[in-house]
This record gives sequence, structure tokens and C-alpha cells, in this order.
Amino acid sequence: MHVPQREAARPDRRVLAGERLPGRATACAALLWVSLAASGQDMIAAERMLPDVVGVTHVSGRYHLADSDFLNEGADQILSLGSRVIKVYFTVPPTANPSSNAYPFNSRWPQSKTLTELAATPYFRALFDKPFTTFILTTYAAGRPEHYWRAGMTAEQAADEERQFYELARHLLTAYRGQHKTFVLQHWEGDWAIRGNFDPQADPTPQAIQGMIDWLNARQAGVDRARQEFHTSDVSVYHAAEVNLVKASVIDGRPGVANRVVPKTKVDLVSYSAWDTQGDPVQFRQALEWLAEQTPDRPPFGRSNVYVGEFGAPQNEWPAEQTARTIRNAVETSLDFGCPYIIFWQLYCNELRPGDPPPQVPVRSNDAVRGFWLIRPDGTKAWTWDYLQRVLASPAEPWR
Repeated sequence: MHVPQREAARPDRRVLAGERLPGRATACAALLWVSLAASGQDMIAAERMLPDVVGVTHVSGRYHLADSDFLNEGADQILSLGSRVIKVYFTVPPTANPSSNAYPFNSRWPQSKTLTELAATPYFRALFDKPFTTFILTTYAAGRPEHYWRAGMTAEQAADEERQFYELARHLLTAYRGQHKTFVLQHWEGDWAIRGNFDPQADPTPQAIQGMIDWLNARQAGVDRARQEFHTSDVSVYHAAEVNLVKASVIDGRPGVANRVVPKTKVDLVSYSAWDTQGDPVQFRQALEWLAEQTPDRPPFGRSNVYVGEFGAPQNEWPAEQTARTIRNAVETSLDFGCPYIIFWQLYCNELRPGDPPPQVPVRSNDAVRGFWLIRPDGTKAWTWDYLQRVLASPAEPWR
């Protein structure tokens, strides 16, 4: 399972200097947002607590701190932080080869040929039984490359994509009936995927644009079909597209996923991997507003169907002041905007610092990784842990 790495040289990762943070919005101070739970076709309005909004990603960490299987080790850490929202990679394979998957430590993954088989593995069953309210799953259909659609999609491929997402959604809607859980199925950063490289100056081809439209609509059709069939389930399954070069489109007018693909889809949600604007409160807010305009409204979210799928900081490379300013801005602006989810990248750092020879995995030195973390390799908690824990534990004053 391939998890692309963030490289220091990528232009989109150079966060702009942040301005003074906006004042705290009183509308975001306590119990937040509209419930995403569905009962038939009627959406139930209810207040949601911050632990059901602010979450953490756990994927491909380069170290572990316990003897339990790595997937569930991380899940337990996130629960102990106080969050009930987790984002993980959910892709066939993992295989029995630990080096080939995102959760290798203390694990012996069985072979899985389908997404439903993967969901039924002991590790994911244990994860889905935990008291999270939302699981955000980065997932792809089994049996083909993740971004095969850049060359266009055949009718047969679209039908198979729809079938696989229907079967996964059907499994989740039925297996977890009675537990009021939400599952969001998304993909990795679409603006890199549609280009096939990490060059923000490269425009996607018309073939890739149409291929991605067809691909996203096929995935969505599968989820929609399962929801229609099992509309009485108290489980919610949604489908999202992820964008990441929003500044290039909204400010510079460049073609991207947000302005060339998303408006022609029927996706439930759009995830914003917000590295290009997260440090600037004005540009970040502008990006969220613009994304909401580009994204077709879908129940039960309506206009509030844009969430922040990634934000964070390389804490071994940035000054503490820049880290604090960026993280606070991302959280405050996202809450003020009304994002249904805000996902921090991530629990354990997944990016090694350059070295000759490269650091040996699992790393034990804090200096071996770039610092995208809540918990360091030596087990100590970073400032971001303390900050997010205060946010999650004190919804009446979430940013103090």
C-alpha cells in the first residue's frame, strides 16, 4: 500500500506567513454542527461535540510504542487524546509482507482480495468496534492501480468501481447496524493524482479530468445504491473527493480538481488537504468559501460539505511560533466556517529526515523524522497533543 511522502522541496508545502488570528466566533464555542446521522430519508438535527469533529490521521508511522497491532495501537492513542474521529488508509492489499502496508508493526495481515474481506480482517474489525463516531477511510477499488483513470475509464471499469463501493458500503451499513457509526470513503490528494506528478505548474490533461469525473461518479453511485437499499440503517456511509492545490485554482485560476472535476460530480463531501493555505487565515478562509461554491450541495450536509482532511506542521523543521500559529489558524478558521470534520496530520510521523545511511525503521530518535506528530518516537507528547486535547476537552472555550 503506497502512502506518498511529503517532500520538503514541494512548493505546495511552503505555508505562507500567517496573519493575526481572527477573533473566536461565538457560534463555534460550544456544541457544534448538524448531526450527520440518517434515518431513512430524514436527517436528524442534533448537536455534535468537538470530539466528533476534530480528528487525527494514523497511517505509515515510522515507529511504534506498544506491543499491540499497529493499527489499533494508534487508534487507542487517538481515543486517549479525546477524539472520536479517526482517518486511516483502507486499501487492498495490505499483504502478509509488513513492508508493503501502512500498519506493519506487531501485525500479520491476512491476504485480502476485496474491500469487504479487508473490512472483515481482525485488525479492522477491532478498529471499527472501537467507540469512534466517524471513520474516514482512504480507499481504492481492489485489482487495479489507484490512479488508472488518468487514461480514461471504460464502461466495464466504471461498473466494477461502482460494484466494489456498493459492496463495501453495504457491508458497513449492515455489519454495524445499531451502532450509529459514520464512514467516509475518500481518496488521496486529487490534484497530485490527476497530474501523475508533484509539479503544481503542470496542468491536468482533458483525458485525466474526464477520467477522474467518471471515476468519482462511479464510486459515488455505488455508495448511493447501497444507501438506497439499506435506507433504514442507523449507520451513515458517505463518499468524498480530496483536493489539495486550491490556492492555484482560486487565486491563480489554474485548472484543478476543485474547479474542473468536483462541479461535475455528485460527491457527498469534499476533503481539503490544506497545506497550501493553512498558515494564512485570509487565504485559508477564502479557499474554504470557494470550495463550498464549487461543490454541489448534497444532503445531509448542504453547503457545509467541505471538511479539512489534512493540516499540520513538520515540528522538527519549523519554529515553535510558526507551528502554533499555523495549527491554531487551521482549527479556528475551520470551526468558524462550519467544517463537519477537521483532521490533523498525524499521530506518529511518517516522514524520515534525509540521512546517509537513511534512518533505520522503526526509528527511536526524535531527530530521525520531520515531526508530523502528536507523539514523538521517544513517547513524549508534542505541543500539538496538548493543544488538541484542550480543544477536545473544553468545548465551551476550545481555543484557550
